[in-house]
Amino acid sequence: MASTRPLRVGFVPEHFSTPIHFAKKHYGLDAELIPFPSGTGHMITALRSSEIDVGIGLTEGWIAGLGKSQEAGDKDGGYRLVGTYVETPLCWAISTGAKRPEIKTVDSLLSSKIGVSRIGSGSYVMGYVLADERGWILPTAGVGGSNQQASPFSETVVLNTFENLRRAVNSGEADFFMWEYFTSKRYYDNGEIRKVGEIYTPWSSWKIVASTGLVQQGDGDGDKKLDLRVDDLLDKLNQGIKHFNENQEEAVQYISTKLDYSEEDAREWLKTVRFPQRTQGVDFKVVVSTVETLCKASVLKVGKGVDAYAMIARKR
Repeated sequence: MASTRPLRVGFVPEHFSTPIHFAKKHYGLDAELIPFPSGTGHMITALRSSEIDVGIGLTEGWIAGLGKSQEAGDKDGGYRLVGTYVETPLCWAISTGAKRPEIKTVDSLLSSKIGVSRIGSGSYVMGYVLADERGWILPTAGVGGSNQQASPFSETVVLNTFENLRRAVNSGEADFFMWEYFTSKRYYDNGEIRKVGEIYTPWSSWKIVASTGLVQQGDGDGDKKLDLRVDDLLDKLNQGIKHFNENQEEAVQYISTKLDYSEEDAREWLKTVRFPQRTQGVDFKVVVSTVETLCKASVLKVGKGVDAYAMIARKR
């Protein structure tokens, strides 16, 4: 008998979460919404320890997490991709401390200390995407003639929260970190941190995943039967997104009063984001291109068992 317990849904309590709030407020979304301010990496841990059932987070974090599991021989991985939450790329701001004059440009960050929320998080993955884009990842001869990738950074400092990341670049514990631009902007405006540059994800930025316990594995054709509560969640998110698109002033009011953004920044962000009409399913080509980029950036390893097709429970 299927469970009737409300799903526990992990989400990042930022401006992108507004349609989730509308789905709950206006359309009867029956779910326990659990905020994860430290981001996607923390949600992966929570999914695998059965603390949450569904996560709404960053594409690169979910795919890197599953790819790492596959490389280690773990075919389950704890979750599967079931939906698409944001169609547009994410702009990652590259930030340092307000009084770090020695850090002038992005190129000055080579061999520096990168701050990340967690290993495998979006902030971690995008550091390597940045390094690949800049040509900082170079092969180095390994034992027995095998080639390994030299780290482009002198140290990776795990700091868990956005607040800790801001503190660390000012204390010198880390030299820079990467976080979503509009979330970072108010701290540029108040002088707490300084922007060095930015980089966009080369993929649509947010995906929805469900615990493998909510996915019927089926016959391997790529589309799996989902727990009915997941289907209902996706339907309610569609309604929340439609409400978001049709009620922009309500969205601005919510973002500027309940979240950590100014009204001006909320309005500017609205110009940059596009949610899908239907959250159901994930484009296989997006997953493949993300895996290819993560392999190129040495987050994942080519030929080590990474299977993009197996990551998806519901395809578009």
